[in-house]
Amino acid sequence: MTTAKEKLPMIKIQQTGSPRRRPKVQELHLRGLGLRKMHQIVEVEANPVVLGLIRKAQHMITIISE
Repeated sequence: MTTAKEKLPMIKIQQTGSPRRRPKVQELHLRGLGLRKMHQIVEVEANPVVLGLIRKAQHMITIISE
């Protein structure tokens, strides 16, 4: 028997800061969010893992819409 998963809200985020001259782990946080280039916009689910990555990289990203 399968149960329907509830749909999580989506968040649009944009990379506004460069990971250069920062610890490598901060660049990996951006990669985990799907951000590769400056001013790139991605839409991600608002699950606890993603919200934690956003909090860790908040000085390099901007939340466009929730």
